[in-house]
Amino acid sequence: MVMALEGIRVLDLSRLAPGPYCGMILGDLGAEVIRVEAMDKRARVEGVLGLSDELAEMFRAFNPQGRNKKSIVVDLRLEEGREVFFRLAEGADVVLEEFRPGVARRLGIDYEKVREINPRVVYCSITGYGQYGPYAGRPGHDLNYISTAGLFSAVKDDGGRPVIPSNLMADMAGGGMHAALCILAALVARSLHGVGQYVDCAMTDGVVSLMHLEPLLQRTQSLRDLPYYGVYETSDGKWFSVGNVEPWFWENFCRALDREDLIPMQRDSSKYPELFATLREIFKRKTREEWTEFFRDEDVCAAPVNDIEEAERDPHLREREMFLELEHEKFGKITQAGISMKLTGTPGRFRDFGASPGQHTDEILEELGYSEEEIGKLREKAAVA
Repeated sequence: MVMALEGIRVLDLSRLAPGPYCGMILGDLGAEVIRVEAMDKRARVEGVLGLSDELAEMFRAFNPQGRNKKSIVVDLRLEEGREVFFRLAEGADVVLEEFRPGVARRLGIDYEKVREINPRVVYCSITGYGQYGPYAGRPGHDLNYISTAGLFSAVKDDGGRPVIPSNLMADMAGGGMHAALCILAALVARSLHGVGQYVDCAMTDGVVSLMHLEPLLQRTQSLRDLPYYGVYETSDGKWFSVGNVEPWFWENFCRALDREDLIPMQRDSSKYPELFATLREIFKRKTREEWTEFFRDEDVCAAPVNDIEEAERDPHLREREMFLELEHEKFGKITQAGISMKLTGTPGRFRDFGASPGQHTDEILEELGYSEEEIGKLREKAAVA
C-alpha cells in the first residue's frame, strides 16, 4: 500500500531531539529521509551523549527517532563535501537543519544557496528562538525555551516552585512536531502554487502556541486549582485522574460515588478546599485498579495514572499499536513508540531501525552519479565517510 509521503526526499542535517523527531514523523509517513551526518563523531548524537560504539548502536536500535532513515557522512566544511550536499539538495524536496542562526550561511549551505539550484525546495530551520529577534543568537535547551514561553505559570508545585518537565514541550512538541506540521503545510503550498519556501521554526514559538489558553486560565482559575480536574492518591500509594469539567460528567461522577450532595459544589469555588479534602478521603478507600474497574462502565472522565511501563502494557494503547514489539537482529525484542498518525488510505509504517553513520554513503553517492574512483578520492580527502 502506498504511503502518504512516498516520493518525498528529505535531507536531515539535524543532530538532537527536535530535528530527528521531525524526521521520524516524515519517515514514518513514507518520506525517504537521508541523515547528512557530521564527519566529527563528537557532533553526532552518540558523541554528545558520551556513548561507546556498542551503546550508540543500542541507542539507535531502541530510539525510534532514528528509524526509517538512511545515513551519509559528509564534511560540510570542505568544498568537496558541500558539492556532495548540493547534488543531494538538487533533487531534495525538504532540507531540515537545526544549526544556530547564521551557521548554515557560514557553511555556504543556507536556503538562499540551495534555492539557486532547487527553487521548489522546502528548507526548514529549527532553532530555539527563531531567526530574528533579540534572543535569536542565544544558545539554549528545552528548559530555557519553556521558561521564556511562560510554561511554568502552569507547571509548578503547591508552593509555586517551577516543576521541570521532561523535554516534551519545546524539543518534541514545540520543535519536532511543530516543524513537521510546518513542512507538511509548505509541501501542500508547493503542490498548489508551485514554489518552495523557507520555514523559520522556533521551539519557543511552538510552546507559546501550545500555551494559548493559559492567559485566559490565569485570569480565571488555574486547572490545578479545580477539585474536579486533578489527580488523587489511592490506597495503594498510586494515583488516579479525574477530569469532569462539564457539569453532566461531574453529575455522573458524583452519582456513581453515591454523593449527589457534592454536585452543587462544582459551581461554588468557596467550597473547593472542602471538596478537595472529601475527594482525597474518598480515593484513599480503594486501590488504583479498583477505581479503574469502578468507573469502567460509568460515563465519566476518569483514568489511572500510568507510568511508562504500565502505559506499554495498557490494552487500549496496545490495540492502537502505540507500542511496537520489534525484533532486532542483534538486541532481540525491542519496544518502540508506535506511529500516532492513523491514516487509513496511506498508513505509515515501521520499515527499519535506521542506519549507522555512513551506512549508505557509497549507495547515495553512486545514485548521485559519482564513480567508484571519485568516491575513493572523496574518502581520501575525508570529505565523506
